[in-house]
Amino acid sequence: MKPGTFTQLYIHLVFAVEHRDSMIRDNVKEDVIKIMSSIINNMKHKTICINTMPDHIHILLGLNPSLSLSETVKELKRGSTFAFNEIKLFPCQFNWQSGYGAFSYSRSQLDSVCKYIQNQEKHHHKISFREEYQQFLEKFKIEYNKDYLFIFHDK
Repeated sequence: MKPGTFTQLYIHLVFAVEHRDSMIRDNVKEDVIKIMSSIINNMKHKTICINTMPDHIHILLGLNPSLSLSETVKELKRGSTFAFNEIKLFPCQFNWQSGYGAFSYSRSQLDSVCKYIQNQEKHHHKISFREEYQQFLEKFKIEYNKDYLFIFHDK
């Protein structure tokens, strides 16, 4: 970054395991979070908060403006997929589903977003991932076609 450039960009990423398979179980959750955090930090972003559910992940990061958001997600998915499969973290081939959600927040909102991410298990006792994801899209007034959302098995 050039001298005199100052940024404060906070992004909440959400993406799903391919076919929404429930692969990220408690026994691998910590490893998934460590690998994702390492990739984020190697790209010179700042890991703020990560939590997983068996079929999807939430990541809150401070975005390094020298990398685009799409490059960041592409590398997160590519690098983590390679790492997971290289160390045989899962009993079968792992892949992320295509697509992602990215939502921006201000510094004053970080604590509440982190609490939200950390309480995913509790949150999903009340609503499904589909409902959660559509609520994000509606809250941020993002137009979408239901045909192009993640593959949801809770129809």
